[in-house]
Amino acid sequence: MSESEGGVDPVTLEVVRNACIAVAEEMNANLIRTGYSPNIKERRDCSCALFDAGGEMISQAENMPVHLGAMPFSVAAAVEQFPPETLEPGDSVLLNDPFRGGAHLPDLTLVSPVFVDGAVVAYAANRAHHADIGGARAGSVAADSTEIYQEGLRIPPVKFASGGDVNEDVLSMILANVRTPDERRGDLRAQEAANATGRRRFTDLAEKYGDTLAPALEAVKDYSERRMRTEIESLPDGTYAFEDVLDDDGRGNEDLPVRAAVTVDGDEVTVDFAGTAPQTAGPVNAVFAVTASATYYAVRCVTDPEIPPNHGCYRPITIETPERSLVDPEPPAAVVGGNLETSQRVTDVVLGAFAEADVSRVLAGSQGTMNNVTFGGTDPRTERPYAFYETQGGGFGGRDGKDGMDGVHVHMSNTMNTPIEVLETAYPLRVERYELRPDSGGAGQYRGGLGLRRDISVRGHTATFSLLADRQRHAPYGLAGGEDGEPGAAYRLDAAGTTRLAGKSTHDLPAGTTVSLRTPGAGGYGPPEERDPSLLAADLRLEKVTEAAARSHYGDDPVDAAVDLLDE
Repeated sequence: MSESEGGVDPVTLEVVRNACIAVAEEMNANLIRTGYSPNIKERRDCSCALFDAGGEMISQAENMPVHLGAMPFSVAAAVEQFPPETLEPGDSVLLNDPFRGGAHLPDLTLVSPVFVDGAVVAYAANRAHHADIGGARAGSVAADSTEIYQEGLRIPPVKFASGGDVNEDVLSMILANVRTPDERRGDLRAQEAANATGRRRFTDLAEKYGDTLAPALEAVKDYSERRMRTEIESLPDGTYAFEDVLDDDGRGNEDLPVRAAVTVDGDEVTVDFAGTAPQTAGPVNAVFAVTASATYYAVRCVTDPEIPPNHGCYRPITIETPERSLVDPEPPAAVVGGNLETSQRVTDVVLGAFAEADVSRVLAGSQGTMNNVTFGGTDPRTERPYAFYETQGGGFGGRDGKDGMDGVHVHMSNTMNTPIEVLETAYPLRVERYELRPDSGGAGQYRGGLGLRRDISVRGHTATFSLLADRQRHAPYGLAGGEDGEPGAAYRLDAAGTTRLAGKSTHDLPAGTTVSLRTPGAGGYGPPEERDPSLLAADLRLEKVTEAAARSHYGDDPVDAAVDLLDE
């Protein structure tokens, strides 16, 4: 760090930077602690951030990458609709419209101004995934939607609170359009509480630093920009392209290409998605905010993840998208899966393009899907509607020097699973089986991570089930000579036997029916023949790889050496 960054001494800059991060993290802790639904309390499908008076991000609690890169678009939409002069202390603005800064309808963003001496000096904001926001299907993540009107209640920027009092008309309108109003009320209260924490803590910061705070915030952004430019400059100049596909859109359109051309020019990078498929009939269209979020994340992955994530580190990145495309659709496109599935493929192709520049900085293809499942119906224990939503973990790609991780949420999804005890207590469902999938990780010098198997059965009622998943026809890619990971699959298990389910489909499931979810493994990194026999022996001992599969992918001599190590 230089002796002075924008006229602010280095010590003050670091103290203010870390103080802002602490505020965002405390906001997020409060949101999780006070959230009502398991989706927030257990899975932590939420994110918090601070923005300066101009609406530029200054700090974030790094939970959900797909939220955080997109949240600045929501804050910009809120400020455009309600300029600072129209706001007062205690106000908050709520929105979820994907075409006005949102991501998809279940993600509700709350933006609250922070006032000092009668002027707006910052904004506290958070985004939380609500387990139901109305629409044609319980859980509001329907695999069969063809326009946004079917996906739930669409909220433009509206005053949710004025002077600290919730607008009961707005709240009533929301609660009248969802299946689980008590959950929604509780989660919205948690979002209000999180922003109240942000307002309080940032006000304390402003009182402590006075006139020094605003230039310090600018210096923090400039510092991030300078570090990001230095990192980009270390990449070789040139244009690098990569293409991958989504399996389908759930409406009969298959192999939808997502293409990225990454141009590194000095200390700037341009990512051009020309050649990507046009927007499609099914719900896998990703609005620009989501595409930008995935792109920013990928660039951070190949530079220095320790660069403070704020508006400054995104300044050197330019994103170009074709209009009316899969990565920049126009309304009334269905978009719920764009945030969930297409965001993952955007990440895959941007990372794949960077691998052409410097493969050592990039991991092999991870599971490339969030494996979204929703169950809904009437809980026979309470005679009340319920909506259960969850994403499933899978394989994390092998990388230079290290195996991939097994059974984790990857890239744009950073949630946790719903613990079995919580799931079975809160919903009329039972988890029959939960385990890693042996042999699902791609072979390589560094093996790809394993996918999961999670079997969930319906208890005492007929449930509506929706699956929105990808990487069931096209495998996660290997890198540097590594092999592809195993694709995913889903099955219906009932008295009639075992039936393969389409990756994007909706079903009515009678009591006793089980859905078996098999998530993708990840690609391997480096030639399999270079794998250390001791690592292969550990895989065999832990039953992550069967001996038959190991002989098929690694050869007899390495496996014999690994078996000898096991026998010692």
